[in-house]
Amino acid sequence: MNFVFNFDTPPILSPLAVVWFLLVAVLWIGYLVLEGFDYGVGMLIPFLAKNEKERRVMINTIGPVWDGNEVWLLTAGGAMFLAFPAWYATLFSGLYLPLFLVLVGLIIRGVSFEYRSKNPGTTWRNAFDWMAAIGSFLVPLVFGVGFANFVIGLPVVADPNNPALYVVASDAANIGVTPYFWELFSPFGLLGGIAVVALCLFHGLIYLSVKTKGEIKDRAKGLAKIVGCITIVGGAVFLICQNLFWAPVYLSGLNWILVAVAAVALIVAWLNVGRGLAFTCSAVAWLAVALGIFIRMLPTLGFVDAATRTSFTDAANPSIDTLLGLNIFSAASQDSTLMIALVAALIMVPIVLAYTIWAYWVFRRPVGVSNIPDDIEVEAVPA
Repeated sequence: MNFVFNFDTPPILSPLAVVWFLLVAVLWIGYLVLEGFDYGVGMLIPFLAKNEKERRVMINTIGPVWDGNEVWLLTAGGAMFLAFPAWYATLFSGLYLPLFLVLVGLIIRGVSFEYRSKNPGTTWRNAFDWMAAIGSFLVPLVFGVGFANFVIGLPVVADPNNPALYVVASDAANIGVTPYFWELFSPFGLLGGIAVVALCLFHGLIYLSVKTKGEIKDRAKGLAKIVGCITIVGGAVFLICQNLFWAPVYLSGLNWILVAVAAVALIVAWLNVGRGLAFTCSAVAWLAVALGIFIRMLPTLGFVDAATRTSFTDAANPSIDTLLGLNIFSAASQDSTLMIALVAALIMVPIVLAYTIWAYWVFRRPVGVSNIPDDIEVEAVPA
């Protein structure tokens, strides 16, 4: 879907655009914090559980909430389309293939949870457990790669057939010919993907150490100690590589504070595995990381000029360099649209939050093998 916008004149500095950017950030952060742990649980199903009952314990810990957590992703995408159509169009126009991978991961993951119980056969259930693990790995990996590229900026160029339309591409000659795909999986992009996967695993293990009991809880606690060390070291390596080789300009001021908060939260979580404090701290780490990403995206929505790898500028008038190109003001919808949508959001978002809190409260108790009934034998139906 393509949208044409006129970037020849500076856009109006609307406070509603800032409000909606913050709302989109809140929706994405809610998705990452809530969905992060059930991605981790999904990846661990074939490895942490030793028998069918333990697998059912793991699935039951996220069964009441995993599909509700994905609603945050759908809402975040819809909010981007509504409030920032130019951002949505530019981003999705050049990233069809990675977004397709995300959809594949979400589909096979959802199918696995819904269909594994339809047949009592071990082969059947093992196949769907592996589907859950693969889908739960693929989605955070691609998102991590994408977020890493947002940090250093996705290159955009003007469409040669329509200079008012920006497209994600390395250069204008490649528009419509070579999809912007393999460039995303640079060493820095892959490092970001691995860091997000590790964070999901740690988040999921902490969740299991709180939401389960018995042997599976003990194994989750032991593995969380190992994965937690890998996550903390991996995050430090990602930060050092980013600061030394890719995007040192972005790490200053508030970003350093958020980095420190994430590091301290991960260490405290590692020291308190098995307690509710650990899950709270791992959620705070997710929150700090996501906030840092959106703060870096604030000036130009994570886009840079493909030729110079810098933010968009107007050589004739450098004083308005942050007003031209793609940013939260030029990419936003009209104020009338934003205001109507804001009224709806102020009504519906609290309802969604209240329902989410209620659902987690109702299913707050830990689950163990003793809570899982034996499978009922299925009698053969005479021909």
